[in-house]
Order: sequence, then structure tokens, then C-alpha cells
Amino acid sequence: MARSIEIGKGGARGQHGFTLLELMIVVSVIGILATMAAPSYQSSVIKAKEAALRQDLTTVRDVLDQHKADQGKYPPSLSILVSRGYLRAIPKDPFTGVTTTWQEISDPVEGGVVDIFSGAEFVGTNGTPYNQW
Repeated sequence: MARSIEIGKGGARGQHGFTLLELMIVVSVIGILATMAAPSYQSSVIKAKEAALRQDLTTVRDVLDQHKADQGKYPPSLSILVSRGYLRAIPKDPFTGVTTTWQEISDPVEGGVVDIFSGAEFVGTNGTPYNQW
């Protein structure tokens, strides 16, 4: 004995598909969820770039000090660190996306690069501009 199960108005043998109203509700809910998630996503992207910037600055500053300890003086440019094997490559600034925007701070007496800062003009989440980190 076969039984038919009825579901809603259309029944199991009725129309297959969704009404325009149902589709509009689903699209609206997805839009609301996407709108709520976008700021959180943007915030996490900025925090990731800030973490990468901190790591890059720490690494390059350590390498500058290693060069000073090994050679007795700071390197004249960051590219020297690559050519002498202290770095594999000059890291990209996470906010500018290029390697050429680093601000190299030279020692006025001895010469050579003693410190670097980001070339980005943006202000970090801590309220300090990236070019002062």
C-alpha cells in the first residue's frame, strides 16, 4: 500500500521550486549577514598587515645590528644586506606593497642605515602612524 505524503499547499507531487518572495527573503538574509561580516573582515586584514609590518621591522633591524657586529659599520643600503646574504630579499612593506618605500634612517656621523620605518602614511590601530613604528 503506497501512501502519499503531502507537504505544504503544493504537496509532494506539486510544484518544485521557490517563490519569488522566498528567494527575496533568502537573498536579504545573506545580504545582511555579509554586511555584518565585512567590517570584521577588514579589521582582521589590517591587523594581519600590522603584524607583518612589526615582524618585518624587527627582522630588518636585527639584521642591521648583525651587519654592524660583523662588519664594524652599518650597511650603506638595504640592498647590501641582500647581496651579502643577511637577507634573502628586501621585504615588501605590507601597506604599500613594494620594497622601495622603506624609509632608511642613516647615521649622520658614521653613515649607513641604522634604522628603517614604513613608507605608509596611514595611522595604525594604536594611533601611531606606520612611518613612526
